[in-house]
Amino acid sequence: MEHLFAGFMLTFLGCFMVLPLFLWMLRFFGLYTIVYEGHCHVYLLFGQVLGVLKEPGLYFLPWHIGIKAPIVHLLGSCKVIDIRLDQEYLRSQPVNSEEGAPMGIGIWYEMIISNPVAYLFKNINPRESLSTNVRSSSVRCLSNMKLEDMLEDRHTMSQKVREEVSPQALEWGYKVGSAYIRKVHFRDARMIGQIEEKVVNRLRQVTSAIKQDGANQVSIITSTAENQAAAEFARAAAVRPKIVGEALQEISRDPEISSALFEILEAQKLSEGRAQITMIPSNAPMLRQMLAAGVLEDTETIEPITPSGSSRTHEQRAGTPKPDKNKAHR
Repeated sequence: MEHLFAGFMLTFLGCFMVLPLFLWMLRFFGLYTIVYEGHCHVYLLFGQVLGVLKEPGLYFLPWHIGIKAPIVHLLGSCKVIDIRLDQEYLRSQPVNSEEGAPMGIGIWYEMIISNPVAYLFKNINPRESLSTNVRSSSVRCLSNMKLEDMLEDRHTMSQKVREEVSPQALEWGYKVGSAYIRKVHFRDARMIGQIEEKVVNRLRQVTSAIKQDGANQVSIITSTAENQAAAEFARAAAVRPKIVGEALQEISRDPEISSALFEILEAQKLSEGRAQITMIPSNAPMLRQMLAAGVLEDTETIEPITPSGSSRTHEQRAGTPKPDKNKAHR
């Protein structure tokens, strides 16, 4: 057990302490190095670039930078540069249109380090310089454009900015990828308010025109329907007397049917009306005379005109007639 424990401790110290220390000593003396994906190593010695390693992998430095590899870490330096694709978005860059409208443009562009040496030595702050170059190029290339083209043709604007920026970016070690105008907007608040007001008024006009057109269509349909209905009713009213006359002519050929029909119609009219009917027996002539006398008393009597030119009229109103016991009402 003591030998097992001693072997375990020696293995642990060798794997986790001695081996990492040994590998660090090899890297320190420049025997090998590891370049990770998306990174670049630039080796400098006495102001001179000894070598540039761009591809990821394990490198034996004396093979690539020569016999000066052991003293690079002692007297020189190694610059590790991130060469992965990067991007940036510049918001609301001020640009004036040809009509003088103050516009704001949002520019999105991609960039990648294509020349690490130029990136390190041509410019002290190449990223900020590239951003400033994009701003100035957008103002220089996109100013005095027509407002219609500025709002619609963004592809052409993006190409202009990219062509303007690319040559200077290459001198600083950058390669500009895609450049795109993502947003074009108005910067003046009063102008925005006026445009919104015009749009609202235009929408109201369009809405009113649509409503009026709908009302006109409904009126046309209604008038057409009423015209057709009136024509059909007039045609029916014109055809009705002919139909009724033909039916009466057909009925009048048989006297019994004709008399029965008119009796039925008369009885129907009497039943539908609100007139007061007095039934008199056929064998009571005295009752008929008394009823006739009562009717004459209720009528209005007019006296003849006197010689003096005046006349007098006596009326007996039927407002409160005296009941007649000889009448039989039903």
